[in-house]
Amino acid sequence: MTIAEQESTKGNDPEKAIISAALTGALTTRDQCEAIPYTPEEIAEDAAAAREAGAAVAHIHARTDNGSPTFETDTYREIKDEVRDRTDIIINFSTGALHEPPEERIEYVREVQPDVAALNMGSMNYAKYSESREDFVFDMVFENPFGEISEFVTAMGESGVKPELECFDTGHIGNIRPLLKRGELSHPIQFSLIMGVLGGIPATIENLAHQVRQLPDGANWQVIGISRDQWPLVAGALSMGGNVRVGLEDNFYLPNGEMSTNPELVGKAAELTRNVGREPATPEEAREIMGMG
Repeated sequence: MTIAEQESTKGNDPEKAIISAALTGALTTRDQCEAIPYTPEEIAEDAAAAREAGAAVAHIHARTDNGSPTFETDTYREIKDEVRDRTDIIINFSTGALHEPPEERIEYVREVQPDVAALNMGSMNYAKYSESREDFVFDMVFENPFGEISEFVTAMGESGVKPELECFDTGHIGNIRPLLKRGELSHPIQFSLIMGVLGGIPATIENLAHQVRQLPDGANWQVIGISRDQWPLVAGALSMGGNVRVGLEDNFYLPNGEMSTNPELVGKAAELTRNVGREPATPEEAREIMGMG
């Protein structure tokens, strides 16, 4: 068995690829890309269109009608209801935020009970640097201490919500150890390998292979590539048997540099999936692959 084949046998289905669509994000705005949805109805319409294009999962940050982030339970409940009225796509809510207290970021997960909730697995410098300006666009510390991680994992387990572990660097993967030891986390584990954030692991195929080698046996994983690095990483992950996330939270552009929409980005990911001899998983297939019953 080749190294690439060994790295692809971590629990993912070699014939099916789960495509996630990150529809909104927390920091992106319509000043940057007009296609970003804000309202629950707009988010639901994008989720349904992404499902038709090949996505099995919709990853969602709630917004107010003017586009600012919100953590209101009622807004998340409305988003879930609007999405469910339109499609069977798996609903994945974010719990990440730079300055909001953890109790506000877990309450809507407990109350609304999405299928999946994303969970950041470690603290880090979190920045964006402009080469042309030779200055930082933003420069922050993203705090996710073990106490909060444990609190979130426990709340998700009590609510029947599948945690998706967001790992921005190799150490974040290793942070599962105390959670497994104490029985707060159990297999099969779902990982997101986020690459290309300044402060985290750089976005290269070599680093992706390294990250996958750190995963426990039987783990499911997807790659999340930031900005234009997304497409080489998507191609690499699909070739390795992994899953992928695309969408306007992470990247606005098609491989040819054209500004895009969520359904178009999903469509391109589905095309690449078929190009490597695999098929996009349906939501029902994705639930089975992820061990969600």
